[in-house]
Amino acid sequence: MFLATNPEVLANDWLPPLTLARERELQDVLRRLDPPSPQAPPPWIVGVAGPSGSGTSTVARRAGREVVERIRSAGGPVLPHTIAVRTAFLRGAHGVATSLLQRFDDGFDGRGFPTAEILAGLLRRLRREGRPTVIVLDDVGVGGAELGPVLRALGEPDRFLPEGESGLPPIWTLLAGSAEGLSTAVAEVEGHFPVRPFVELRMYPEPSLRAIVRDRFERACGRPPPPELVGRIVARSIEDGLGARRAIDLLRKEVLGRVRSDDRGPPRRSDRIPIEPRIVRAIGAASQGVSAPLAEIRRVEAVIAARQGVRPLPTTTLWRRLVRLERAGYVRREIRTGGSGGTRSVLRLLSPIDEWITAPVPTGTPPAFDDAGGSWAPAAGPAEPRGPGMIGPPEE
Repeated sequence: MFLATNPEVLANDWLPPLTLARERELQDVLRRLDPPSPQAPPPWIVGVAGPSGSGTSTVARRAGREVVERIRSAGGPVLPHTIAVRTAFLRGAHGVATSLLQRFDDGFDGRGFPTAEILAGLLRRLRREGRPTVIVLDDVGVGGAELGPVLRALGEPDRFLPEGESGLPPIWTLLAGSAEGLSTAVAEVEGHFPVRPFVELRMYPEPSLRAIVRDRFERACGRPPPPELVGRIVARSIEDGLGARRAIDLLRKEVLGRVRSDDRGPPRRSDRIPIEPRIVRAIGAASQGVSAPLAEIRRVEAVIAARQGVRPLPTTTLWRRLVRLERAGYVRREIRTGGSGGTRSVLRLLSPIDEWITAPVPTGTPPAFDDAGGSWAPAAGPAEPRGPGMIGPPEE
């Protein structure tokens, strides 16, 4: 471990003052938001899309901060609001709406109130205060909270306000997450007002990852990092396919050490779930720590296997590994609309991957042996839907 004089800069929610390697994308977002007096009519909504670790949260939140600074520089009569909500673990549009209103009334409890009523209360509050507002809806992913009602309220507020109450101060809304997650989130409103095209981000190249790790270490420890530390972290991040998010997680563990939530000591060997490490990495890369289609997890596992010079796991073997994780309480399979036959399987994470207790699969494990004690193979015909808490054969 290292002496960290400013450990707070290693937190996931810490916003760096500079968007390293993302200045062009940041300026693209600001151009479309056009603060403090946009020429285009409202709503002003911009999506920042990219894979986990590509900097979507940083660009969106940095753009929100810049909007506020430009409003202040213009000498407006009131200071603007800034509201940032991570949507990943909120329960649907109701949870997002409740979280937004709680920024004004931290004692508000949304239980028992319809979503539309909560959104109307939020809009009335914004109208009453008359302050410009910047809203960042972060961590938008597949299987996450539904954002359609929230975006409708922000884009067409007069439909949610009582008769005789209309007109709101300027509201800028930023969405950050995966491209598929954002596409699902805006599908309900695209016929009413434009949101696309998204500002697309790609994974950081290796030099940019090195610059990010060096910058964050220097801010945390007040001195340049050892070159071998930077190289080790960047190599592991690229291998895992998780970019800057994984790099900062690894850096935090190197600098601060692993902090256990209890003092029970090391887990017993019998508690460890036997699973190939690359499957865990594939789940992390595909899900952004939230959820992902099972087909995407399979695709990412194949990519990681190719990098390691081994063959991808057979489909049935991969799903048996997911069964183990579900039985351990780490994940849950959900069936959602879409895909062939009108449904698709999504794997939702129930706990952070770093808290999973796993071990490599012992060599010599029979590849066709079912964890329940018998053989397993997909049915020849279409698989019947299982309950939302059960994993079964994948939809193709």
